[in-house]
Amino acid sequence: MRVPKAGDEAFERGFLLGVLVSSGHFGGDGRQPQVTLRMHTDHAALFHWIDSRFPGGKLYGPYRHDGRSYYQWMARGSFLRERLLPLLDAHLRPELDQKACRRYHAMKERYEL
Repeated sequence: MRVPKAGDEAFERGFLLGVLVSSGHFGGDGRQPQVTLRMHTDHAALFHWIDSRFPGGKLYGPYRHDGRSYYQWMARGSFLRERLLPLLDAHLRPELDQKACRRYHAMKERYEL
């Protein structure tokens, strides 16, 4: 098994895809599409890693309210269209995760992407 090295772009893209498939939301605000990742502040290192490796997304938080603490990362606009959609189009397939694939394609259809 090959161990990825720091800066291994294939690993970084694959890791981001895995996180988005398992914990991301594919949707929008009614006007524009967005991919959102929201997780507990325990995952701060992950959010800072994503923010540094995939510039163009937007990191928010930490937020603390109603006894919850979380970060939120969002991909919208040109970053979504030019960087994230091509990555998802190339690699997100139903045989990997049917639910995430359905949500992703529903977002693309709704926002005519």
